Amino acid sequence: MRTRARRETAFLNIPYDSRYEPLFIAFLAGLSAFALVPRATIEIPTATRRLDRIIELIRSCSYSFHDLSRVQLDRSPPATPRFNMPFELGLAVHWARDANREHEWFVFESRPHRFAKSLSDLNGTDPFVHGDTANGVLRGLTNALSRRTDRPKLAELEAIYRDLRRAAIQKKTELKGGSLYEARPFSDLVAIARQLARGRIPSLRS
Repeated sequence: MRTRARRETAFLNIPYDSRYEPLFIAFLAGLSAFALVPRATIEIPTATRRLDRIIELIRSCSYSFHDLSRVQLDRSPPATPRFNMPFELGLAVHWARDANREHEWFVFESRPHRFAKSLSDLNGTDPFVHGDTANGVLRGLTNALSRRTDRPKLAELEAIYRDLRRAAIQKKTELKGGSLYEARPFSDLVAIARQLARGRIPSLRS
């Protein structure tokens, strides 16, 4: 039986770039609406061995969400694909299959049918296609987490997202050009998202 602390945490494996920010905020808003606390590698101290900490993070969560929408080459030389997201997905799959079958993992993508080609070893796994939109992420979360006791409506997720988006814009102003993909902004946004979720969803106030 899952403990409450494990039930409330979800590992978030996403690309960290400015174009992805609306989807990043949508994941924070949506997971918070489902009474889950998002966790991510941006919390990892630079002095800590990164791989060990990633494994610890995944194992501390009962859910993990992996967005593989960045399979193309990046624009910065040398042109390379991003391997971190599929690598961390592999760590989660191994953990779920061989050690903790209660761990649930979900794959998100921006385009239909591409996942079957980019990672054919996982054929039979249906990704949640978000179409590079925040609304697509929120809809994907409502489907992925449809079996949870806490099941907010899509309209509630959208309202939380809009409020969190405004808070994120204010946070970027305060950062004076800094990134939202850092430990302190991430922690602040998670706290705000959880507060917004409690304000919108009565079942989360107890």
